[in-house]
Amino acid sequence: MRRRQFLLHTAGLTGATALGTAGLSACSAETDTPLKLLVASYDESVGSSIGDQWGSVIGAFEKAHPDIKIALERIPFGKLDQTLARRVKDGDAPDIAQSNFFAPYAEEGKLYGASDLFDVRTEGDFIRSYAEAGMVSRVQYGMPFLASTPRLFYNKALFKQARITAPKSWAELRDAARALKGIGVETPYGLQLGPEAAEDEALAWLLADGGSYSGLTGYDFANPSNIETFTWLRDNLVTPGLAGANPATLTRTDAYAQFLRGKIGMMIAHPVLMGAADKAKFPYAHAAFPKKLGGAAPPVGLNDWLMAFKRNGRREQCGTFMSFLYGRKTAMAYGGGQSALPVTSSASDALRKDPRQRPMWDFIDQMPLAQFQPTNLGSWPEVRGAVRKRIGSAVVKGGRPKAVLEELDSAAVQAEL
Repeated sequence: MRRRQFLLHTAGLTGATALGTAGLSACSAETDTPLKLLVASYDESVGSSIGDQWGSVIGAFEKAHPDIKIALERIPFGKLDQTLARRVKDGDAPDIAQSNFFAPYAEEGKLYGASDLFDVRTEGDFIRSYAEAGMVSRVQYGMPFLASTPRLFYNKALFKQARITAPKSWAELRDAARALKGIGVETPYGLQLGPEAAEDEALAWLLADGGSYSGLTGYDFANPSNIETFTWLRDNLVTPGLAGANPATLTRTDAYAQFLRGKIGMMIAHPVLMGAADKAKFPYAHAAFPKKLGGAAPPVGLNDWLMAFKRNGRREQCGTFMSFLYGRKTAMAYGGGQSALPVTSSASDALRKDPRQRPMWDFIDQMPLAQFQPTNLGSWPEVRGAVRKRIGSAVVKGGRPKAVLEELDSAAVQAEL
């Protein structure tokens, strides 16, 4: 099974104040055994200034809870999912882990649910759209972490030169791309269908015309709406040369770099890009990604997941630490500094009222409307690998969207066997 890998996030964590974990049963493990926490470490990349502050979080927690020690292990982000899968298979699961997926472990009965870990107030504080994305069979096993929603970023200087404004429909987006090409912009729209995060870009377009990867009964790639979306991309952006030389190979990291060099006029991007753009004094703005016929499209919801494993029987300690991390007074834990967005309603409300966080407000406002990849399906990591490999071929000149989407449906059937 292929393991998931999302975009690089910033980890702007600060200390928190814990809520109680009343109602949790006593654990069977020794209290002097450190709680094993497995998380990602990040290298710096374009658009992200990684501030790993787990040390300060753990220090604050251990001061508040001297009877619980945390043994932190950092794994390079690109190896995190593979490492965790191997540890679980070998019977050496950590107590708490960060990962890009949770459903396979939940389906195997290896995880604690949110109601096992949090009191009612803390559990109910998660933003509903993100909590639901972390559910399997209506039980939340994945706790959203380092969340994001994208918007349409654009180069204000190029837009001014081309005498255009932020597009509010696909027709306007196409016309804006034509105008940008007319002034010599190399890639008017940065269509990111390369192997790094093709599934995110593709889903943004599908949602903007009422499509998705799945329906009520499971995967549904080759539905008429999806076919029409990729046909539109092929005929209106890629074939006319408005999406660069080869969108099927354009990665998110490369797109961010090209945008900051003025080679891409507009593209879908995350708030993490703002930090690099602000530092470079780059002339950018952003707007909601448009629906096909006009208006704001539902945003794609993205995040990593935290999960607590049952193997070591440390439910109470896991609940205490995770309640500390997601407590109501951690308003700045996942937002601020153009990093990641808060995943609780209380933290979102606090940031929304803070004038210093104004650049994040538009992103925060989108979160309740976010729609997600089928993260609740245990087969999604493998299916996502097929999406990354094949979806770009649907929009190349002469591409066959219907055939590619039918191939993905077939791949999904095989992955679920």
